[in-house]
Amino acid sequence: MSTGVRVMVVDDHPMWREGVARDLTEAGHLVVATSGEGRQAVRVAAAVRPDVVVLDLQLPDVSGVEVIRGLRAVLPEVRVLMLSASGEPQSVLDAVKAGATGYLLKSAAPAEFLDAVRRTAAGEPVFTPGLAGLVLGEYRRLAAAPHDPAPRLTERETEVLRLVAKGLSYKQIAERLGLSHRTVQNHVQNTLGKLQLHNRVELTRYAIERGLDA
Repeated sequence: MSTGVRVMVVDDHPMWREGVARDLTEAGHLVVATSGEGRQAVRVAAAVRPDVVVLDLQLPDVSGVEVIRGLRAVLPEVRVLMLSASGEPQSVLDAVKAGATGYLLKSAAPAEFLDAVRRTAAGEPVFTPGLAGLVLGEYRRLAAAPHDPAPRLTERETEVLRLVAKGLSYKQIAERLGLSHRTVQNHVQNTLGKLQLHNRVELTRYAIERGLDA
C-alpha cells in the first residue's frame, strides 16, 4: 500500500471499535480518532478531518443517520462507510439518502472491510452483496416517479449554486459576489431546503445535472 487513508472509527462497543482500529492500522491506514458516541464523533471529526468515517448505525445518543448529517455539515467532502449489524432495507436507504458512501454488514470478512475502506476513500459506492441492488432499485423507482416542478430559486441563489458547482469554497464565493461568508451560507441553506437536499455534495450533483457548472 502506498499511502494510508485517514480513518475515524465510531462504534459504541469498545472491543469491536479497538479491533477495527487495529485492523486498519495493521493494513497501513492512519486511525486519527475513535469514538463511542455520535455527537462527540461529529465534534472530533471536525478537528481531526478524517478521509473516511467508519460508522455504526446504532449509537447510544443519536442515530447513525443523524451523525452522517452532522459529519457532512462540518466536513462536506468526508466519506462515510456504514459498518452495521443491521441489513434492514430502510436502514440502508436512510443511511444512503443521508449521505453515506457505502454500507457494509459487520459479518463482512476483514479483507472485504479493508477493501471497502480503500474504495470508499476513492469515492466508490461500496455495499455488502445484495444491498447494492436494493439501493439501485430505490433510485430507479425515484427516477421513474413523477416529479414536482423544480422549486424556484432566486437569481442570487442560482448564482451561488452555479459557483458551488464550479467547486468554489464559501469564502471564494463571498469574495466573488461581494457578500459576507454568512450570507453565502444562508443562501446555500435556503437552496438546500427548497431542493430538499442534505449537503453540499448533493447540491453540487444537482447543479451539474442541470448544466450549471458550465
